[in-house]
Amino acid sequence: MSKSKRNPNAILAIILASTMMVVMDVSIVTTSLPVIHKQFGFSPVGLSWVVNVYSLVFGGLLLLSSRAGDLFGRRRMFMVGLSIFTFASLAIGLAQSAEMLIIFRAIQGLGASILSPATLALLTENFKEGHERTRVLALYGTIVGIATSVGLVLGGIVTSLISWRVAFFLNVPIGLITLWATPRFIAKTQSYKGKLDVIGAILSVFGMSSLVYGIVHAADTSWSNSVTVMMLAVGVVLLAVFVVNEWRARQPIMPLRLFQHRGRAASYAARTLYLGVMISFWFFITQYLQVVKGFSPILTGVAFLPMTLANFFAALYIPRLTRRIGNPLIITLGVGVTVVGMFWISQITPSSSYLLMFALPLILLGIGQGLSQGPLTAEGLAGVYDRDAGAASGITYVASQLGAAFGLAILVAIFAAASTSTLSGNALLTHQISAALFGAGIILVASLFIVVVWIVFRRERLNNTEIDEEYTK
Repeated sequence: MSKSKRNPNAILAIILASTMMVVMDVSIVTTSLPVIHKQFGFSPVGLSWVVNVYSLVFGGLLLLSSRAGDLFGRRRMFMVGLSIFTFASLAIGLAQSAEMLIIFRAIQGLGASILSPATLALLTENFKEGHERTRVLALYGTIVGIATSVGLVLGGIVTSLISWRVAFFLNVPIGLITLWATPRFIAKTQSYKGKLDVIGAILSVFGMSSLVYGIVHAADTSWSNSVTVMMLAVGVVLLAVFVVNEWRARQPIMPLRLFQHRGRAASYAARTLYLGVMISFWFFITQYLQVVKGFSPILTGVAFLPMTLANFFAALYIPRLTRRIGNPLIITLGVGVTVVGMFWISQITPSSSYLLMFALPLILLGIGQGLSQGPLTAEGLAGVYDRDAGAASGITYVASQLGAAFGLAILVAIFAAASTSTLSGNALLTHQISAALFGAGIILVASLFIVVVWIVFRRERLNNTEIDEEYTK
């Protein structure tokens, strides 16, 4: 298909559909876990691996998968990842044993590790940097937020009324339709000649896998656990060797030049902290609604509607705000509003009213997410040379994945440390959730500090000459 015949709206629809499928799947798994636990007789540790094995494979292969898109073609890798994810979803729905369920969840994680960075790379390639890309990235960020809430509602409805298996089967028609549409509307992307950095690939896979496993294990046990310490140490050492290798490699998996742009590097750090908190937020607040307030899974999903709607409408204003004040100030405003909302909701008690202590701070959190996610993603891709679009997208997803793992582990530790003998039952659980959310607020303040100091006040924009000089090094 010639470039002139491509339909930007169709391209965007394909990319957003695949993104929504992946994000909704994570939420659906969360609401399906109790039923899966009962049907397959999982132990508590075994049940955690329904989630953890996906995170482990996804996080471990992200850097390798994202660079593969640059070398072998982003459209091709997008379709490979989508095919694997769709097949794994069907297999999970048909799984007849706990072992097969976990195996296919790992395969699903493999598909997501290929598909997710390819979506961002395709957005970068098909939409010019500036207002056009900011608009589509705002929609991209909005879809991520909305899909999380919709997944909770849909997962609760389908699991309660039909079967948890149907929730996974829903991915199949979406995946097949998207696979059919992709070659018809998205032009074949350029493959950049070069050899895959084999040493870097091995180091990145084992280093990231060890690090993610250590973080996940810390959340299940403790940071002082011998296995946790060993895996974290192995991960750090392997990744340190990986960085040295990337510095010397002629065609690295993770080009270190991507971190030379201070605003881009700061956006990765801010994104790690921000999404580490916001992804972990669902874990704690869902417990509060279902255990303390007695909400059903369906009602829990509906309770998040104020946040979903606020997210959507805030994102609609991003293109207009970008033209007026620019991305850095939008990110500052978004993260700042999120800080206020998080500290507000951290003051919940067992008797808190839904409107005052839940719905209103949720609106602030939704506005903050709507304003932050798209522009933060745009900053992470700003000034990136075409041949590195896949690698930059991969780093963006690595920041999200590591942030989610670290954020949950840290906040779970705060949750456990808040235990006290003077409280019990719902009062104790609410106190612990409140402490975790207050800790989340502090982490968000750190993210805001990075945005203000290294993106707003020390803003650096690469001009074409600087970009050319970078790539001749």
